[in-house]
Amino acid sequence: MPAKMLLLAIGLVLAVPQEVVGPVKGLEPSSQLQLLPYKTVGRYAQRNDGGVVRQWPGTYFEANFLGSEVYFRIGAGDMDLRLSLDRAVPQALERASPGLYRIAGLVRSRHHIRIDIASETKAAPTVFGGFFAAPETRALPTVRRARAIEFIGDTHTVGYANLSNAKQCSDETVRRTTDTSQGIAALTAARFDADYQVNAISGRGVVRNYNGAAADTVPTLYPFSLFDKSARTADPSWHPQVLAISLGTNDFSTPLHAGEEWTSRVELRGAFQMRYVGFVRDLRLLYPKAYIVLWATDIGDGETSREVANVAQLVNAGGVHQVGLVIVSGLRFSACNSHPGLEDDRKIADALAEHLIRNVRGWQRPG
Repeated sequence: MPAKMLLLAIGLVLAVPQEVVGPVKGLEPSSQLQLLPYKTVGRYAQRNDGGVVRQWPGTYFEANFLGSEVYFRIGAGDMDLRLSLDRAVPQALERASPGLYRIAGLVRSRHHIRIDIASETKAAPTVFGGFFAAPETRALPTVRRARAIEFIGDTHTVGYANLSNAKQCSDETVRRTTDTSQGIAALTAARFDADYQVNAISGRGVVRNYNGAAADTVPTLYPFSLFDKSARTADPSWHPQVLAISLGTNDFSTPLHAGEEWTSRVELRGAFQMRYVGFVRDLRLLYPKAYIVLWATDIGDGETSREVANVAQLVNAGGVHQVGLVIVSGLRFSACNSHPGLEDDRKIADALAEHLIRNVRGWQRPG
């Protein structure tokens, strides 16, 4: 890091990077600060105070400024963050306390700050209050990258417990070892210097959730910014050139139970195909120029990968073009509850990147 970093917050102080030294009360000079323009990548609902409410995973925030210090505000909600200044190795802030944080002692020059939401927050939305600076700090513009990828999926796309190295885990371990910022989406996007959205929910499927759990499926929640469906998503600046979709693992990974909507696997497969094909068609209408890649692993007996391949075939046969298929094999599934770990995430990201290089015009070179 180019300069000593000092972080102060209501209820939390980090005097040197990654060292918690104690609480500090009363740091709230927000009336003396200016809100810096910042970029939010991910779905959100705008707040009147310049902050955002968000719930889909993988949201990140970026700002540029010329000065020697910067502030950021963390609002309500349980979330783990990754903070990077001037593109240095990210610093973890686990379950960051609400309040105003300060990074001081920087050389007065141009700086870039980025905060990633690493943890999954499907239980409840969280609030990011924005970046702030003193009047003598000059705000610099932020720009979207030329390339953009949208990832739609389930636990694999979320990065569920991808930092873990044991299959048996507590719920707290799952929470603590989930890091979307090191997962498949981030790794793939980095190959192309692309912005990315992660619209994924662990345990959810196309028509059936894991073990038949009663909750909204991914296609049902997809149109909304928050999971309570209070507002439809609307971001006119988001124009992904690629959609990478991985769904089906939760539909097929457990046996059907008495009382479920489908009385046989044949019925489930038929419903899955119909809904998934319809979902892809809807996405094509939303993003008419985007390349769509459906991907799956060969987990279990291969039922999921076979059904996803059938969906890809049906979609292409039905006139929805520019739809590809990637099946990833040879994974270890060494993380909590037999999910992909970091090694598997890298292998999946490599497979997706290689497919995009071959199939998306202009993506043969890094961004």
